[in-house]
Amino acid sequence: MLKNNLKYSLFVFLFIAAGCAKRGSITGGLKDTIAPVLKMSFPKNFSTNFEGNEIKLVFDENIKLKNLNKQLIISPPMKNEPLILPTTASKTISITIKDTLQPNTTYSFNFGQSIADNNEGNPLNQFQYVFSTGDYIDSLSLGGSVKSAYDKEVEPFVSVMLYEVNDSFKDSIIYTQNPRYVTNTLDSLTTFRLNNLKSGKYLLVAMKDYNSNNKYNPKTDKIGFNKGFITIPNDTLYELELFRETLPFKTFKPSQASGNRLLMGFEGKINSAAARPKIILKNNNDILSTVITKFPKKDSLQIWYKPIKADSLNLAVAKDQYATNFTFKIKDQKKDTLSISAIQTNDLKFRDRFTLESKTPLINFQNSKINLTNNAKTEVPFTTEYDEFNQKLYFDFKKEPSESYTFKILPGALTDFFEQTNDTLTYKLNTKSTADYGNLTVLLQNVKQFPVIVELTNAKGDVLATEYTQENTTINFNLIDPELYTLRIIYDTNRNNEWDSGNYLEKRQAEEVLYFSKEIPVRANWDVNQAFDLSLPYIPEPKKKTDKKN
Repeated sequence: MLKNNLKYSLFVFLFIAAGCAKRGSITGGLKDTIAPVLKMSFPKNFSTNFEGNEIKLVFDENIKLKNLNKQLIISPPMKNEPLILPTTASKTISITIKDTLQPNTTYSFNFGQSIADNNEGNPLNQFQYVFSTGDYIDSLSLGGSVKSAYDKEVEPFVSVMLYEVNDSFKDSIIYTQNPRYVTNTLDSLTTFRLNNLKSGKYLLVAMKDYNSNNKYNPKTDKIGFNKGFITIPNDTLYELELFRETLPFKTFKPSQASGNRLLMGFEGKINSAAARPKIILKNNNDILSTVITKFPKKDSLQIWYKPIKADSLNLAVAKDQYATNFTFKIKDQKKDTLSISAIQTNDLKFRDRFTLESKTPLINFQNSKINLTNNAKTEVPFTTEYDEFNQKLYFDFKKEPSESYTFKILPGALTDFFEQTNDTLTYKLNTKSTADYGNLTVLLQNVKQFPVIVELTNAKGDVLATEYTQENTTINFNLIDPELYTLRIIYDTNRNNEWDSGNYLEKRQAEEVLYFSKEIPVRANWDVNQAFDLSLPYIPEPKKKTDKKN
């Protein structure tokens, strides 16, 4: 009997253990990777003679709407945004139109990637709902690409617009009215396609529309345009280059920054003293002596004047066709004093000039009171150049590798606008061995016109070295830091030694910029020769994939 009971107990134990093992082996099913499917719509997609203001879209599973405000593109645009519900998971989307629809017009609702299934987030890519208020659906299309006129990469979410050219068309339409048709590159594309178009003549415009209102604001937006009107049907692939316009010159009422300095903001472009406006500061009818300089890293001018007892001053500003006057009160405030600082504090690169910055503008220099010696205490000859507009004093001298230099500036060597002079200043600098640097020779091929600006930038776009050539096709960048460089060429059409943006109303495109398709590594103690064929299209390197850590 005991033996049978033991057998029975052992059998029950094994059965339970097997059952537990079986329960532990249950796994989930395959991951859902299928996007939602539209089962039906009311009215049907691609309906004609559309009336009313209600649309319903029914899907085969619960969906959710993501970033609808960025992804949804309605063409032609509507003045009042439609109401799209629900904002929670549902199989049905309802659209309530709040605008009066135009007659005989094809409308398109492109949802981009905003519709996704509720569980796994699989997007229904570029889903479109199309209807016409007329008897037929317009079926023509137009395509192309967008790029930045200056930068290597173009920003995402660029709008591409068509404006109908008819009897009432004016160039100013882009500032005041919605386009006839619009699409968007969204967040992952540089190409565009406008669908469901009708035949006709159009203005083609691309816009980085920061205000999201389908109207061009030169103060904030970037624009690109096809210079001539286009006709549809058309199988041309258009390329539009985006740029930010340089605003017309304009100044704002100055403010008192100190007891001897005004600060005046401006719009427009002032890159040098030669381009600055004419400024006259008056106390009643007396013209005051002034120095005009640029405020660092801001669109503002500094207007320096000798301290004066007055209740108010008058400032007259004129540049080209622009002229204005300001009258403002002044107070007794603390005055700016002379202060000198060095841009280079230790290492001095071979391609750089030793540079001093002054807090107040300098007016007099006595090189006889400035002494430059090397490590052997031998005097080194030098010359100076002063940039009054930027308040920088440059020193040029022959630099030797692996050398130490000492600048000693004696009292009274520098005098500012307020007749203040410096105390003794000492600066110690060192140069590295030439083996610590690399050399890059760029061989330009198929240059269509001169002059050109040749620039080396880093990944951020900061210009690290530049050369200007009016005929040479061999460009030498000697003794540059070991780094990964981006090579950029600018066709300097107006020969002003800088890149110039375009202007929509003047129908002027930005100056052409070309990028070499690969980054160029320069190593220490290496010579690199790089040919750059300017006739070849820019093909960016594929982005490297990075492993994501859990």
